[in-house]
Amino acid sequence: MNSSLFDLIVIGAGPGGYVCAFRAAQLGLKVALIDKRAALGGTCLNVGCIPSKALLASSEHFLFAQKHASEHGIKIDGVSIDVASMLKKKDGIVSKLTGGVAALAKARKVTVVTGSASFVSANTVRVATSASESSELTAKNIVIATGSAPVELPFMKFDGETVISSDHAISLPAVPKKLVVVGGGAIGLELGSVWARLGADVTIVEFLPKIAAANDDDIVRNFTRILQKQGLKIECGAKVTGFSKGVLTAERDGKVLEFPADKVLVAVGRRPYADNLNLAAAGVELTDKKRIKVDSHLKTTAPGVWAIGDVIDGPMLAHKAEEDGVAVAEWIAGKHGHVNWDLMPAIIYTEPEVASVGLGEDAAKAKGIAVNIGKFNFAANARALANDAGDGYVKIIADAKTDKILGAQILGKNAGELISEIVTHMEYGGSAEDLARTIHAHPTMSEAVKEAGMAVSKSAIHAI
Repeated sequence: MNSSLFDLIVIGAGPGGYVCAFRAAQLGLKVALIDKRAALGGTCLNVGCIPSKALLASSEHFLFAQKHASEHGIKIDGVSIDVASMLKKKDGIVSKLTGGVAALAKARKVTVVTGSASFVSANTVRVATSASESSELTAKNIVIATGSAPVELPFMKFDGETVISSDHAISLPAVPKKLVVVGGGAIGLELGSVWARLGADVTIVEFLPKIAAANDDDIVRNFTRILQKQGLKIECGAKVTGFSKGVLTAERDGKVLEFPADKVLVAVGRRPYADNLNLAAAGVELTDKKRIKVDSHLKTTAPGVWAIGDVIDGPMLAHKAEEDGVAVAEWIAGKHGHVNWDLMPAIIYTEPEVASVGLGEDAAKAKGIAVNIGKFNFAANARALANDAGDGYVKIIADAKTDKILGAQILGKNAGELISEIVTHMEYGGSAEDLARTIHAHPTMSEAVKEAGMAVSKSAIHAI
């Protein structure tokens, strides 16, 4: 392999890495894309975002057939779950998407190398393609896009059988009887919901005082109530202390709590994954939080080396990594890349979903910022009721003086889709009135977004 041909080497073929590689190729650069997996797409496509969403969809269909179809006059007898078939469908979706990424790489003439990369210098990497074979690649620029890995509790190591990570939880061959999820963030709540719908007795154990902790208290309070109504047990303010003989133990207010479990899913977060990259050889430094140190243009401390996505500061979100990747590719090509890191939406893909962007009401008050709040309940939205989606509401946070939208939070069906138009308005500095005066088709659930914008000035039409 003639390494001198490359303008750019990207290490890691997840959403950040492959998007960076593809954008760079579009701009005329000769690119090599390295990943340890033969299937491109990284954690997101292979064992993260995509397979979990496939399982969420399948489990929602099962729950509808089992408990809600009769409400629509649909009679289904003897509903049962075939876990093997569900996993097969999930794997088929993953294969289709990873194959699509490979086809795009080929079409854009990106050189794909399968193997483990490590730095030799700031412009050279060694790729071990097997136990006995390796090659060296050089380039003017190298982008580190190696993503993240599940955090392991030191006293409860993953064994892949009883104590499991999200990687294992997407491929359980049977529905566990009792599943305890350690962590009340997006991953834990999503996968806990999947297995609860399929029949598992699920308990969420969260160290913080509330689940989905980045969201406003009122959103979380309603979200918690809905999940509990669905059958999830939620225990907050509980510090996990161990797991032995099928029982997870925790402490709260000096009292010992015990939770029987045949599976324990540890979902307490993710850590930057830069293992075995030999960063020191390139002169790449880390922050105090063990993330790769970068400047405002995502350049590391080593000349010609950049870093994006989960390995640097900021939220560990696939779409954040993608935006990082596009911007870096454009900067390398001499273009004007741009990322607005302040407007990074975050979504929990349960049913209903929780979506947020920008500043929440609680955070605004903590900072002493005067805000006006507009809320609109989906229970007053015609399409939501027709869709069995009356739970939740849209909440707009606007500056009290200027009416500029500072943030939004949505609890409701398809909240992850609905948040996008609010992000769009915020991108150009739009006001709640701008949102309120944007025409929305009727009947749609998006009308709740318009009404929430109107509610900021107490002018919602379909609410008192």
